[in-house]
Amino acid sequence: MRRSKFSEEQIIRILKEHAAGLSASDVCRKHGISDATFYSGDPAFAGWRKSLTPGS
Repeated sequence: MRRSKFSEEQIIRILKEHAAGLSASDVCRKHGISDATFYSGDPAFAGWRKSLTPGS
C-alpha cells in the first residue's frame, strides 16, 4: 500500500477546515490536492471524513 502524502494530523486539519465552512475547492487549492482526492479518491481522506461526520 502506498504511503499518504499527509499525516493523520494534517488530514484531520484539512477536513476540519472544510467542516468550518471553507469550500472544498478552496481547501484543495490551499493544500495542493485534487477535488477527487478530497471527495473519495484517497481512502485516508474518505475514512477520516466518516469519523468526523456528526452522528456516525
